[in-house]
Amino acid sequence: MLDRDAKQVGFVGVSDLDAAQRFYGDVVGLPLEDARPFALVHDGEHAQLRITLVDDVRAAPYTVAGWAVADIEAEIDRLATAGVVFRRYDGMDQDERGIWTAPGGARIAWFGDPDGNTLSLQAL
Repeated sequence: MLDRDAKQVGFVGVSDLDAAQRFYGDVVGLPLEDARPFALVHDGEHAQLRITLVDDVRAAPYTVAGWAVADIEAEIDRLATAGVVFRRYDGMDQDERGIWTAPGGARIAWFGDPDGNTLSLQAL
């Protein structure tokens, strides 16, 4: 059994670390540690995200990473201003910003990175 204080580490595969640096660092706003030639690392308080260089990115049709944010509308507006396009899904009642409200009340919006990986924002 893992130690209950173990820090979670997530991985996102990308084809170009320079493009990933621009997107995840400059656009999304994550402070990144350069671990080239293999990865970029975002070391958050509760989790670490390793943005890893891979030979063959196969973007999954589901969310691979996401962030819970205090003001989802403001984050969507900031990202949209930077050129991020939020995804819309058939059969999901999403508002004008692309936010879907789950039956349990969770509010979520999805967008993609330059390699097509699906990312999300969730309201706290």
